[in-house]
Amino acid sequence: MASFFRRPPNNSWSDHLLLKLANIAGALFVMGANGYTVISPLDVYYTGKETYFTPAPWAYFLWPVIHLLVLGTCTYQFSGRGKELIVDIIGWNLPLLDFLNVMYIYSWTNQEYKYALVFMIFTSSVVSKIYRLVKASTVRNICDELFLHLPFSLYHGWTTCLIFSTAFAAFGVNAQTQPVRTWTKVFVFLSLFTLQTLASAYAYASAEGDLPACLAVSWFIWAVFVHQTPEKSPFVHWCALGAAILSLCWLMRSAIGLELKIRNRNANNVRFGFGHGANDHEGSRLLGGH
Repeated sequence: MASFFRRPPNNSWSDHLLLKLANIAGALFVMGANGYTVISPLDVYYTGKETYFTPAPWAYFLWPVIHLLVLGTCTYQFSGRGKELIVDIIGWNLPLLDFLNVMYIYSWTNQEYKYALVFMIFTSSVVSKIYRLVKASTVRNICDELFLHLPFSLYHGWTTCLIFSTAFAAFGVNAQTQPVRTWTKVFVFLSLFTLQTLASAYAYASAEGDLPACLAVSWFIWAVFVHQTPEKSPFVHWCALGAAILSLCWLMRSAIGLELKIRNRNANNVRFGFGHGANDHEGSRLLGGH
């Protein structure tokens, strides 16, 4: 593990120090803001607008997982390999992502859902850009997996789901005061169908699929199913159940692909030895890629 953080002679921890500090400050600020919304006495995720696409409040506990992983990303940037990917390739996109995320949290906390939708769309756009940059890079060690591919795969899948839930909060009817109507059912069905299409795209993005992104989508859909009880709308409830079960198929496809990938890599390591070249093989993505 220590070799993964070894800095080459021409790399100093103070190189691009402003960007590195901005990454750390942004990650800590977003983590604190999101943590406050989860544990605060205001119960932001419990007392917000109820729609027919609102997930169970526990779904939002995925945020702390993502932010903890991004803190690992900020630590990894001080290594030679981390600087190459995070500082030189991702650059200022990460502080921009933190800023947009904070603005989304602020808008959501104040129940300004239309503003929250705008900021979430921009957040998802920046995440998509970082996601493409990360997936285009070659995985060389476990730190690349844990601090780059894992957090931004989760981030990408999760923010895409939040676009739909925030759109329902911004423009959908209030489930506590209004019954579900035909157009609401249509948009719920289309949203679930779109998320299923996205999950299948993650599952077939590569030979091993993108397991973390599939997990984020499945996690969200199951939260929608749990929260949308038959008393609220039998149609929404059973549609969400069908979508949740189907999402497990994409999750299993990615898990099987990942298992086969690990077995193939282990077989190659046994065949060719455990040298540096075997660990740095171009096809060594474990958590998903293109």
